[in-house]
Amino acid sequence: ANATMATTAVPSVQVFGRKKTATAVAFCKRGEGLLKLNGSPVELIQPETLRQKVMEPLLLLGKDRFAHVDIRVRVKGGGHVSQVYAIRQAIAKSLVAYYQKYVDEASKKEIKEILLNYDRTLLVADPRRCEPKKFGGPGSRSKYQKSYR
Repeated sequence: ANATMATTAVPSVQVFGRKKTATAVAFCKRGEGLLKLNGSPVELIQPETLRQKVMEPLLLLGKDRFAHVDIRVRVKGGGHVSQVYAIRQAIAKSLVAYYQKYVDEASKKEIKEILLNYDRTLLVADPRRCEPKKFGGPGSRSKYQKSYR
């Protein structure tokens, strides 16, 4: 595989998206509008509502912007929902990075504006993490019930 990469460098970018412990890496290169997720098409995501979440960047920016790029996403860690959020972030960020590197600054700015106006988590990672459990209680903040009698 390395020999082919050295001879013809296809314009490509590699970008990650994160949510909680889920990490999605999007590999965006010039192509004909493929969108694969762990090697399978996006249409197979269950349930329907989560598929809508993944398709958000495409619906916001229109199919024409994705028509000449292939995006392959690998995702691991986290649960179903946080994986989906990581995936949509990776897709959005990879398109912005691709446009900045290989197209022009104006169209990149335009894309960025559309995404940020809709939802900031599409480009900016959500820093919230799970707080560790402490002693004297079942969770991080709540304490065991105490009785006086």
